This record gives sequence, structure tokens and C-alpha cells, in this order.
Amino acid sequence: MDPPPPSWRRRSQDGAEQHLLPPAARRATLKMGRGGGGGVASRGSRVMAAPEEPCGGRAGEEPGWEAAGLSGAWGRRRWRRWRRRRDRAAAAMFRCGEEIVSGESEEESNGVNLMEFSDEILLHILSYVPCTDLVLNVRRTCRKLATLCLDKSLTHTVLLQKDYKVNKDKVKQLMRDIGKEIYQLNMAGCYWLPSSTIDHVTRCKNLVKLNLSGCHVTSLRLSKMLSTLQHLRSLAIDVNPGFDASQLSSECKATLSRVSELKQTLYTPSYGVVPCCTSLEKLLLYFEILDRSREGFMLSGQLMVGESNVPHYQNLRVFYARLAPGYVNQEVVRLYLAVLSDRTPENLHAFLISAPGSFAETGATKNLLDSMARNVRLDALQLPKAWINGSGLLQHLKFNNPFYFSFSRCTLSGGHLIQRVINGGKDLKSLTSLNLSGCVHCLAPESLFRKAEDDIDSSILESLVVSCCNLRHLNLSAAHHHSPESIGNHLCQLLSRLKHLLSLALPVCSITDVAANVEKPPTASNLVPQTFGRKVRIGIQTYPRNLADQANQKIESSVFWALMGSLRFLETLEIIGSSFSSAMPRNEPAIRNSLPPCVRAQSVGDSEVAAISQLTYLQSLTLAQLPNILTGSGLISIGLQCQHLRTLSLANLGMMGKVVYMSALMDMLKHCKCLRDLRLEQPYFSAGAQFFQALSHCSSLQRLCIVSRSGTLQSDAVMSFMANCLEVIMCHMFMGESLTVCKNLQQSIVRSFQADRPALNVVIFPLLHEDLTEVIRDVPMRHLDEITLFKSRVAEEPPNLWW
Repeated sequence: MDPPPPSWRRRSQDGAEQHLLPPAARRATLKMGRGGGGGVASRGSRVMAAPEEPCGGRAGEEPGWEAAGLSGAWGRRRWRRWRRRRDRAAAAMFRCGEEIVSGESEEESNGVNLMEFSDEILLHILSYVPCTDLVLNVRRTCRKLATLCLDKSLTHTVLLQKDYKVNKDKVKQLMRDIGKEIYQLNMAGCYWLPSSTIDHVTRCKNLVKLNLSGCHVTSLRLSKMLSTLQHLRSLAIDVNPGFDASQLSSECKATLSRVSELKQTLYTPSYGVVPCCTSLEKLLLYFEILDRSREGFMLSGQLMVGESNVPHYQNLRVFYARLAPGYVNQEVVRLYLAVLSDRTPENLHAFLISAPGSFAETGATKNLLDSMARNVRLDALQLPKAWINGSGLLQHLKFNNPFYFSFSRCTLSGGHLIQRVINGGKDLKSLTSLNLSGCVHCLAPESLFRKAEDDIDSSILESLVVSCCNLRHLNLSAAHHHSPESIGNHLCQLLSRLKHLLSLALPVCSITDVAANVEKPPTASNLVPQTFGRKVRIGIQTYPRNLADQANQKIESSVFWALMGSLRFLETLEIIGSSFSSAMPRNEPAIRNSLPPCVRAQSVGDSEVAAISQLTYLQSLTLAQLPNILTGSGLISIGLQCQHLRTLSLANLGMMGKVVYMSALMDMLKHCKCLRDLRLEQPYFSAGAQFFQALSHCSSLQRLCIVSRSGTLQSDAVMSFMANCLEVIMCHMFMGESLTVCKNLQQSIVRSFQADRPALNVVIFPLLHEDLTEVIRDVPMRHLDEITLFKSRVAEEPPNLWW
């Protein structure tokens, strides 16, 4: 017989080479030998000698059986039976994930056996596998993995929020197998699961944390489920139209009375389960109430204030409210605040309200803020801009060890920022997240008479950088931050001192190299010949095909290049034009015209985009309103170097009348193997066969959103893309095609792929159609909030606000 591979060999004490199976294969052989009439491989005989060269046996017969100590026909049968079991054991070993590595040396084996790793290493590897796969698949491969997959470190917390392949049957089997071992269960955003799936959560008797945001739960189902979860302390649910708190049983209310953390997403005016939660320490409220019902009736935010009670909030430490656009949301949140205004919790240390647009201050809210200024010391603060603008509130509020500040859209001047928030340069090493998006005057000494094109005061930014040296998330977008010409005072140079930054959002005009403005790079406008000589064909410049040629075009001495080189561990980067606004807002018709970009942004082009390729650990990238993109060659560098990129959002790059970077984008996509979310917003975008063929290289892609005024698409190319990319579960396209074309394509995709992809969500609709807002309201909140709607997400919320 042929000698076994070297990884099956070892030498005995006398130097004779012996053959044995790896442990997993040997166990599989033992298991197979129990059902038959014995065998050579047994628990008492781990090693069986076998000759290196064929010996014994007649011509045509299996050699080697005589050397094993067997004789006659019976011995030959046992020997062949053992070989068959050995082969099956080897196959079982490969199914377990083990690899037999053949080495050249006959002295010792150099093979790597996965099952020979320590349990700690294997548990760390298994922690990256979805829990459904661990319990339902991996656990059934071998005995060792069966034991490890049920380790408490893997079953203690079950995350299903982005397991798009999970279905009702898998959840049922999962709860049946390990329900009693689960202490934390996250099913947020599992919109595709039927409401009856929630009934299986009752098997998790020891649940402490439960997140059902995005799951449709009725009052009766919630009552039945919570009645059995006596250890629950953290809960996240949606309150949909038809919710009736009077249907909650006494056992359910008893469970809610012990809940200390509550997150509610309101789709209808209601207090939800807040009146039942008498031990609240953290309250998160997301108001997604529309002003009109589907039938067109106006909704009212009036609630019965008597349903709530002030003592319920006496232990409150964190209050967070995020409002979607609409006056009804403002009415409802005022009723929640009115309850708090009567008696401000003494232990309150985080008070955050995120409200778009104008949210006027009332008498009740003013009393609440005055009480907070007198009685509490805050660690996190976010208020509507109308509550801060023109008031001395910040001067009276007291802070302990702040970790999050958000003054988005406020008219806060740089002098007030330094004096009232940073307290004249006080050491704020505890501050890790700061949101100054839309604060047009935050880096200027005084807000009066300041124009957008005026330069910033570098001393204010320097004080901010020195005081908040441990910042990890910083948002300076939606404002004109123009650096002065003095050497060493550029915004990028000062930000390069923040070595701990993980996410950063900047306006396009802020990364301009002031010294380079004297000699601006050629733009599309000055490519046109100015004489009456021979006609020159105007087209798109070619871009380099390799990094060596591309390096010649990079401006490595620019301040933005140096900034990217100093922030090696940056994971999220947003470069957004100061005047950019998405063509698809939340609850309004699509925007037909956009504001022109800042003058200084005209000099930001392909070389600045190429500088981003230095961010090796970049995971999320947003580029919007970069008018000087000529070829998009920098995108190729990003695709080659940023191999961890998972989210990519591109909007209005280059000339608005043509997608000048299409060729470079297609080359970039061929290298983005880890890309999961892609959002493209560009007028006249042509989603044709070549684009989708390049996009098919993104084997990990899950969500795709294209927003294009006057854009076109090819239905056959879309269908072929969906068939090739098996992981895609969201396809949103808002183009310039007719309603008939869009509906037919949407129905074809759903009909062809819905059965194999339970989480599939497809919306294909004309961008400028009058019913666009009605279509958007049916999009699952997870997709709508994370990718479909454009917004800056850096420092949008405090870090670790919810698990």
C-alpha cells in the first residue's frame, strides 16, 4: 500500500516509523467501527504498524495486510475494511475543517491540524461564526466542535440583527437547542421574520437583554412573551399603530417594572410601555411618527398625560430622544419632557435630544433645563439648536467627566465653545466624541458679521485639539472651514495631532491646500481650446493603470496627504461638500436642483482621493460633491489598498452632466472583496451591463442603493447581477426610468429570488415621481436609516449608546 501522508507518521522509540491517524479522524474511525464486527482501530490500539514499502501478498492483491499481522482471506477483508474506514475518517476530518499538510521531511510532520489548537483559540475563531451556523451546522461536524459550540461564551449572547439568512424555522430550532443558555438576544431589524417567531423567545427563560426593534410585536404577543421573562432588565421594542397597553397582563407589567433600560421606537402617538417601567435608568426614544396616515388623515400628538407618573423617572440616568421630521413628533416628545420637567432626576448624567429643523423651546422645557442647571452634572449633552442659540444655557450647565457633546446646526461661536464648553482650555481627556456638524461659526472667535468664505481662527481649533486629545469621533461637516495661509495653522495639520481618531467627517473645502491654490490644477473648463486652430476632441483623460504611474500624480506634500498618513487607524471617513444636499430627502419630494459647491472645493480632485488609500484599516468611506474629479483614478488606489472597506457612498463627483469616474469605479469594485454596502448618487448614472459585471466581483455585497436623476438601467443586467451575487438582500434604485419599467423589474426580482432570500427588500421607483414619499415609508427602518437616506453618521450618537 502507499504510505500514509507525513502528517500521519511518527517514529517510535526504536526509530521505526509508525503510522497513525490524526485525533479527529481516529475518533471518526472509532465511531464507525462500533457498528461493525470489530476492526483494527480500537481504543486499545492507537497505533498500527505499516510497512513503508509494499510487502507480502500475491499479484493483484492489496499489499501490506500481512505486515499488519493479519493473514488469510479474513485478514485481507479486515485490512481493506480498515482502509475504507480510514478514508472515510479522512473525509470526516476535512469536513471538520482540518487540513492535512504534506511535508517534504520524513523526520517529523509539519502539518497544521486545526483541532490541535487550544480551546481558547478555537473559541475565538468560532466567535466570528453566526450563532445559527454554530448551533445548527458546525456543532454537528465532530465531538470537539459539538462541545465548543455550546460553550457559554458563544451562547451567552446571540446576535441575529444582520443574519439575513435566518428564517422562522432556524430561530425555532435555535431556541429549542440553546434557549436556556441565552442571556442576551438581539433580533433588531429582523423585519422579514413573521410575528409568530416572537413566540419562540419564551424558551429563553434566563434572558436579561432583549432587542426586538424592527420586529412587529403586538400588545398580546408582547404580554405573553414578557410574562415568562422574569430576569429581563433591558428591552427594545417598536410601538406600532394599534398598540394597547391595557392588554398587558399583570405578569407582563411585573417584568416591565424590573426593566432598567428601555428603547422604544414610536410609529404612533403613545407612551408605549414607559408607564409600566418604574425602575428606568436609561430611556431611549425614537420618534418616527408621520404627520399623515396612509388614508391622508392628519394625526394628532395629544396623549393622556395622566398615564405617566413622575416617580417612574426618579432613577433615570440617560434620556435620549431622536426625532424624525414632522410636527407630531415634536408634540409627543414635549409630553415626555413635561413629565420630566416637574421633577428632574438627581442621577441624570446624559440628556440628548436630536431634532431636525426648528424645534421651539416651551415653558416646560425651559423649566427642565433650569432645573438641570441647578441640580445635575452631565457627562453627555445634545440639544436642539433653538434651545442653545442666543441663550446662556451652556454657561450655567455643569459637567462632570463629559464623553459626548453634540452642537449640530447651532450658531455656537468658537469663543463660546472654548469658554463655556471647554472652560477656557480645561483638560477634557474624557471627551471621546464631538459633533460640530453645521456649526458654521464654531471655529471663529465671534459669530457676528462673519461670512462663509472667511478663514477660521486656528488658535480655537488648536485649543480644542490640545484639550480634547483623546477624541475618537469628530464631525466638522456641513460648514465652510477655510484655513489661513500661515504655515502650520492649516486645519489638517492641527487635526493630525489627534492620534486616537477612529471616525472623521470634514467639508471638502477644509482639506484644500492653501499654498496650492495659487497654481490650481486644470479643470474640465480649461481643457477647451481657446483658439480657432485645429479642433481638439474633448473627452475624459485616461488614468494610470498601476500604482507606480499613479504615484507620480499624487501630491504627497499636501496637508491632506499628511493628515491621512498620520491617521493610520481611521475606520470611518466622510468628505462632504458644504452645500451638498441629497436629491432624496425624508418626507418631501425629490430635490431637482442642488446648490453650487464652495469655490475652494474646486481644487479638490483625484490626488486628494488617492491620499485616502493610506488608510489601511478604513471600513466606511463617504465622498460627496467633489467637483474637480476628472477621472476618478484615486478610487482605484482605495480599492487596492483599503481591503477592509465595507461601506462606500459616492455622491455628485465630477461634472454633473456625465459620470466621468465610471471606468475607474468599475476597476475599483473588482478589488473590493469585503464591500457590503454601496450607495451611489449621481445624475445621469447608467446602470448597465458593464457596471453590474464589475459589481459582481464584490462577493460580500449585501445592500445596493442607486439614486440618479435622469439615470437609466438595464433590466437584464440587474437580473444577472442578482443571480450572481447571492448575498444581496437589498436593492434600491431611484432612477429616471418610467413607472412601468420600474415595477416590472421589481416584481421580477422579488418573484425570482424572494424564496431563497427571506430578507430580500427591493424598491425600484422613479426618483421624481409624486408618490416617492409613500414608497419610502414602507422601507424597513434599518435600511432607510443606514444606507438609503444620505446623512453624516460620524458622532451622530454617543458611542455604545445601545448594545
